[in-house]
Amino acid sequence: MIISQTPLRLSFLGGGTDFPGYYASPGNPHGGAVTGVAIDKYIYVIVKARFDERIYLNYSRKEIVDHVDEIQHDLVREAMRLTGVAGGVEITTLADVPSEGSGLGSSSAVTVGLLKALWAHQGETFTAGELAAQANRIELDVLHRPMGVQDAYLAALGGIRHVVFGPRDAGKVQWERLDLPLDAVSRLCANLMLFYTNRTRNSSTILTRQVANISDRTNVLDALRDMAIGAASLLRAERFDAFGELLHEGWMLKTQLADGITDPEVDDLYARARGAGAMGGKIAGAGGGGFLLLYVPLGSQDAVRRVVGADLRELPFRFERDGTKTIFNVRRDPHF
Repeated sequence: MIISQTPLRLSFLGGGTDFPGYYASPGNPHGGAVTGVAIDKYIYVIVKARFDERIYLNYSRKEIVDHVDEIQHDLVREAMRLTGVAGGVEITTLADVPSEGSGLGSSSAVTVGLLKALWAHQGETFTAGELAAQANRIELDVLHRPMGVQDAYLAALGGIRHVVFGPRDAGKVQWERLDLPLDAVSRLCANLMLFYTNRTRNSSTILTRQVANISDRTNVLDALRDMAIGAASLLRAERFDAFGELLHEGWMLKTQLADGITDPEVDDLYARARGAGAMGGKIAGAGGGGFLLLYVPLGSQDAVRRVVGADLRELPFRFERDGTKTIFNVRRDPHF
């Protein structure tokens, strides 16, 4: 039996610039950039060999099929195809938080976690970067999902990361771990609050609009890319309050990318949080619902809880240094 653990992520700044249609465009000489972090909320994938040759799947539904082509869960189906696992397995996925429309990169975390566990089942290992590239191949090239490529890298790599995409090459991705002192990491994390809006959303609808708007929003995307670069510099310098203010500027820009990223209810919640002392924030992921991330100095956090806590549930979290990993691996030796 194999169990993989893959972290979810928070994208601080640069979301939208990780779409290949933007960063790999011939007219874009600078590419895209994202600054984000993995957190201690996980997707778990369990792969267990079975005596029979059927395929058993356990997620929000249960599937029992004879062939890979019959699998309805598209991520499991394509991950099995890519890794060459044809049958005789039971696969279970578990999530720490609602995985549908959370804005925490759960889809890519599931894909990365599936690949990690299925390759381990096959006795194969790949680097974090290779797993991320494989996950993006499944989601973007095979399933044609409207999405960027950052989620798979943050899930596979872990830690606080600055990731650069392109330019002019959809497959060119470089990354840097922002290795802050442990006390600085603790201070930064302590100033971040995460609230569940009690609403999930269909991210593909919003992301489809963003993809369609890329050519008309190039100036906004350029500014978001530059903000992601600036965010990495502020974090390295431990200028965390300035980073919080930059989060606010980034959110104001992000809402210009497509309709549905925000709405009057989200705007009201965010305005109330800002009035109580939050310096910046954003809706995680594509927007429209899921989790609200806020940068709030410690002295203002109780006030923020009072103005939004009655409507929203807070999710305490910490940063996760590690990316996807195998946390249990007991395989039968076929030669014993």
